[in-house]
Amino acid sequence: MSRTATISRNTNETQIELALDLDGGPYEHRTGVGFFDHMLDHVGKHGRLGLNVSCTGDTHVDDHHTVEDVGIALGQAIKQAVGDKRGIERYGFASVPMEDALAQVTLDLSGRPAMVYRVQFTDASGDPTDAPAAIPGGAMTGATGAFDLQLVREFFNAVVNNAGMNLHVVVPHGHNNHHIVEGIFKAFGRALRQAVTITHDEVPSTKGTL
Repeated sequence: MSRTATISRNTNETQIELALDLDGGPYEHRTGVGFFDHMLDHVGKHGRLGLNVSCTGDTHVDDHHTVEDVGIALGQAIKQAVGDKRGIERYGFASVPMEDALAQVTLDLSGRPAMVYRVQFTDASGDPTDAPAAIPGGAMTGATGAFDLQLVREFFNAVVNNAGMNLHVVVPHGHNNHHIVEGIFKAFGRALRQAVTITHDEVPSTKGTL
């Protein structure tokens, strides 16, 4: 049975075509945001997913709409591709070291959106930012290269709300922001691969439905 989805999303801010195959295939990403393309590559590679994303967005304003809207489309595609979720593992976990950083991602394809995000980025000196005191749930300021680190949370929040998944993202340590973000995306891909793997022929819930 094919476990694929194709999503077209067109607004005044972004025009997106996204194709997802949970059982593998090539991956290619053209969003106009180079760092984001690189992170999506990690989801495809380490999740062993067929994932193709094309987006034309208002990056002359900033990258926010592009990143968030791709997250919306990916969440919709995951929800569509898993169907009634019969036979899937449902839960996934990955702990990925990326040099100095450790990223841990746990997810549940429960049908109910919820996210816990415990990530602290660092400033230019490599010291932790003081943003957690002002923004519960982890620092969301700063950039790696030209990429706004706030958008990592925005992307996953959009995926969660549209896929209907529980997602916990925890980075217990790390001082290089590029490594932190890369570890998160790799761990997400691996956790998603585990969750969508078919190992039986039942809906994985005592309720009989998800």
